[in-house]
Amino acid sequence: MKKYIKYSLALIAIFTVGFAIYFFAIKSNNHLENGHQNDGYTCPMPRDSVFSDKPGKCSKCGMTLVKIEEQNEVVESKSIDNLLKPTDNFIVGNFQVTTPKDTILNIEINLPGIVSYDPNAAVNISARAGGRIERMYVNHKFQKVNKGQKLFDLYSPELLTEQQNFIYMISNDIGDHGTMIDALREKLALYGMTKSQIGSLILTKKLNPIISIYSPASGIIQGTDGMYNSGNPSMQSNSTTESLSIKEGDYIKKNETVFKLLNTDKVWGIFNVIQGYNSVIKTNQSIRISTELDEINYINARINFVETQLNPADKTNRIRVYLDNNRLKLPIGLRLQGLVKTNPVKGIWIQKQAMVSIGAKKIVFLKSENGFKAKTITTGIEIDDFIQVIDGISVQDSIAKNGNYLIDSESFIKTE
Repeated sequence: MKKYIKYSLALIAIFTVGFAIYFFAIKSNNHLENGHQNDGYTCPMPRDSVFSDKPGKCSKCGMTLVKIEEQNEVVESKSIDNLLKPTDNFIVGNFQVTTPKDTILNIEINLPGIVSYDPNAAVNISARAGGRIERMYVNHKFQKVNKGQKLFDLYSPELLTEQQNFIYMISNDIGDHGTMIDALREKLALYGMTKSQIGSLILTKKLNPIISIYSPASGIIQGTDGMYNSGNPSMQSNSTTESLSIKEGDYIKKNETVFKLLNTDKVWGIFNVIQGYNSVIKTNQSIRISTELDEINYINARINFVETQLNPADKTNRIRVYLDNNRLKLPIGLRLQGLVKTNPVKGIWIQKQAMVSIGAKKIVFLKSENGFKAKTITTGIEIDDFIQVIDGISVQDSIAKNGNYLIDSESFIKTE
């Protein structure tokens, strides 16, 4: 029994010694291999896989070679850093970059526009006496009339009474009443009777209580419902089939406006200015205008008024140019194209494609180590393919050349 125990102990001792020798041999071999790997230099760009036993430049990319052990430490450190960075505000990758430019750009602003009525040139057609409309000679909105054209006939009891008084005074020679006759004659003229009508009344002594109203100017008829109830009058229908609200047989009061006459000899050119340009558009600046009917011959004019109110629909404000349409003969509603040249603007500029718009925010992707970080910027005006940067980055920064390549969805981007 003791003999078997001795043999067992001997086998265990031999097995233990053998295992220990094997373990230390493997450990020594690994140490030698690691020591060999740490000797030498390699390119810091992992994709190049360039190795050398001496320091120098990479034969592929030209970067300075680093020791393998330093490269391992750098890669391990950067890999950990990348894992720790949130994916919603840092993008790892190698993309084309660009830098903001501090320079001066000339501005040529193209402005879409339209020909519109000038409400200041409109004429109110009203009755000088109360009464009933006997006959209408114009019946539709936007009907064109000429100066001196008959518009409507009015039966007026007031005019009838004044005519009776006038005939009585000239028919009865009672003392010196020349001054009173002159006053009555002037009153009849104020009611709208012409000199020939008054002369005929003196000769015939025949009452005519109907007075004709004539157009004081050439223009377009607009109804009494209001010139601008539907917004810009140039956007209203120019159909001549829409009837006027006032009809034959209607009663009107003294000095009541029957309809408005829109003067087409004086019109407005109204142009929309997008946000960012309103700070460089000034009153009295020169503007070159072309029309959709003639894109070759230009109209040279000046900006007469810049509206300060922003249109909530398209976020633009408007400018007005007063045009003498007696010579130009531009139809209302004609589309225009204006070109305004402003003074050169100095600033920091980036290309449009480098910026990404996220709601009310404008962002770029700022180069940072081995990736890009979203950065909010404040922008100014746009000129051709460039955007002015007011705040957020400087000319020393490098940004992604095309920001849209670095973004899949705005919900995954957070900015500083």
